[in-house]
Amino acid sequence: MRLAFMGTPDFAVPSLAELIASGHEVAAVYSQPPRPKGRGQKLTPSPVHAFAETMGLPVFTPESMKTPEAIETFRSLEVDAACVVAYGQILKREVLDAPRLGCFNLHGSLLPRWRGAAPI
Repeated sequence: MRLAFMGTPDFAVPSLAELIASGHEVAAVYSQPPRPKGRGQKLTPSPVHAFAETMGLPVFTPESMKTPEAIETFRSLEVDAACVVAYGQILKREVLDAPRLGCFNLHGSLLPRWRGAAPI
């Protein structure tokens, strides 16, 4: 399948790695924009962003997936499905409906009972 992957922290990297290993075509990876980190406040890509680059995958880091430009870029990928793992943004209906088979969210807790910032 042709997929888009949306994730940001270390928790999401194994899911991306498994999709790649299972032979799916990952057309694009979406992650949060690089943020200042460390003593020098150097802009640092997220763990998913860094991993995707090492795998030679195109990475998109929009500040918001709610802008018409971001939605149109995502729609133009013409993916079968999107896999969302701790991406860090609430996705609009236009984004959720863009993939042919929809978006699938992997969450690190048993919703709705164990929710919050650190549910695991």
